[in-house]
Amino acid sequence: MADFKGRKTPGQQAAGPGGFWRIVLIILAAWLAMNLLTGGRNEPLIDYTMFLNQVERGNVESVTLEGREVTGVFKEPVQIGDAPANGAKPAKNERFTTHVPDFGDDDLLSTLREQGVSVKTLPARDRGWFWYLVISFLPLLLIGGLIYMQYRRMQGGGGGGMFNIGKSKARRAEPEKQKTTFDDVAGAKGPKKELEEIINFLKDPSAVRKLGGEVPRGMLLVGPPGTGKTLLARAVAGEAGVPFYHISGSDFMEMFVGVGASRVRDLFKEAKKNAPSIVFIDELDSIGRRRGAGLGGGHDEREQTLNQLLSELDGFEPNEDVIVMSATNRPDILDPALLRPGRFDRRVSVPMPSVDEREEILDIYVRNKPLADDVDLRRLASSTPGFSGADLENILNEAALLAARAEREEIANKDIENARDKVMMGLQRHGLTMTEEEKRIVAFHEAGHAMTAALLPRADPLHKVSVIPRAQSMGVTQQFPERDRYIYRKEYMLDRLAVMMGGRASEMLVFGTATSGAGNDLQQAFKLARRMVLSWGMSEKFAHMAMGGPEGQVFLGEEIASRREYSDQTATEVDLEVKSLLDEAYQRARECIEDHREELDKIVEELLDQEEIPGKRVLDILGVEKQPPKEAERQDA
Repeated sequence: MADFKGRKTPGQQAAGPGGFWRIVLIILAAWLAMNLLTGGRNEPLIDYTMFLNQVERGNVESVTLEGREVTGVFKEPVQIGDAPANGAKPAKNERFTTHVPDFGDDDLLSTLREQGVSVKTLPARDRGWFWYLVISFLPLLLIGGLIYMQYRRMQGGGGGGMFNIGKSKARRAEPEKQKTTFDDVAGAKGPKKELEEIINFLKDPSAVRKLGGEVPRGMLLVGPPGTGKTLLARAVAGEAGVPFYHISGSDFMEMFVGVGASRVRDLFKEAKKNAPSIVFIDELDSIGRRRGAGLGGGHDEREQTLNQLLSELDGFEPNEDVIVMSATNRPDILDPALLRPGRFDRRVSVPMPSVDEREEILDIYVRNKPLADDVDLRRLASSTPGFSGADLENILNEAALLAARAEREEIANKDIENARDKVMMGLQRHGLTMTEEEKRIVAFHEAGHAMTAALLPRADPLHKVSVIPRAQSMGVTQQFPERDRYIYRKEYMLDRLAVMMGGRASEMLVFGTATSGAGNDLQQAFKLARRMVLSWGMSEKFAHMAMGGPEGQVFLGEEIASRREYSDQTATEVDLEVKSLLDEAYQRARECIEDHREELDKIVEELLDQEEIPGKRVLDILGVEKQPPKEAERQDA
């Protein structure tokens, strides 16, 4: 394959100069050991009884007695051992060796003399010195081998060996090997503009200093996972053409005390030697968490490593021409000393890509993928709101796997659709067996969602309805916005609540009872209604109040439980407001379904027959064309 062109396979590597001589030494050592143990003889060994029988038959020409070892020559070759299993002709031997029993054989010499055998005697060889050396030095060799293996293992771990454990584990990328540039980073126009200042400074530091300015020493890339923070850092190094040291925050930590601080010192010492240079620390939050936030003391290894990092960034000694870049998706837990001016004093936000940026990202990822004519990347970008660049790459990779499984030479649109559903909702549950009643409940539930989404004016456009069971659901109604939204009107939120309630309303209308299938819908609707009341002031009683407080994970040592900044009476009124919003949403959804009861049955029939129908087909059944009012469209804009 092209990706492995020029690489050596394990067999090729073993056949290199070092591997060749290693094999030769092993063969020589085995040959010497064999000669020491056998005395250099290769005569086949026979039983003593067989030897006596051949002597009595007169088939032995001569023998050599060497202690209790007897070697000799047959007059006629004799078969020694069993015949080959493959039926081949058995091999015969002229020479042999055997051993006289320890208790001796007083009649052996007389028998040999009677048969006319030529006898030669030699003194017995003393092999005791060899076994003495083996017993004496073998334990030492084993211990030495274990020590050497442990030493090589620690060297292979990237720490430079047991005696260099305090050395930095950062990997240096040379400027000529940095092929990633801003052309390889789709979208992210804002972050790239911010990072261009760093590139200009690294190329010509005097242009900034002659104006009395200083370039930020630390750049913190902040954004959700998969948005390309590490890719941006590599692109900066490729554009600037300077040495680039990259390391993960966890690489500083070790089981030995003081190793992390030592590695920080060694990293910056190396970077200063090759200044101007870039140091990139990925996952900064693994060592940069707020000090004193836990229940333990402040002398653990992580905090000592953080203290050393703070000193290197802006301590007593100047740190010129070394720019530190870091990436994290949890800036809220970083120590304030890291974020002050002089250290990581510039924060570059890397948000989720917009629809145009998603299309640019897809254009990059499909460069080496053959696409069918029905693939529309713009439509795919529009139908993946909230997806990061890594998510989009995953979708295209899954689509390529599906196309290969179907033995197609091009990636078709249905492959991309199936891949997107697989990424968003999980694998299909092929082994699931449902009764006819359960299938009808699921179909009416999803049809209720689809009808409310198609009929309400400000709901997101309906993409498709499916009753195919997947890992996370028994069915799904997909809606995708026509454009990215950043501000949401109250009317849009109310329609969204009604769509969430559409499944429960359809169940109650048709079957007259509630089912567990609406559990996730009710949870999501409750969370949305509560945020409307507490955080956005979208209620009658709390129209201009935001009481939601900070949202997110509560960390031990800062807050054991989230604080509530309103009274119990207000909490009761909040619950009533939330219930009022949910009741209103349910009633709107039920009215939509009651007014189109016959159309609901038609949608369910097609779902049970085809398992999946597009949103356009639902609109055709309802006889409506989803077109938001121009007034609302103008106000939303």
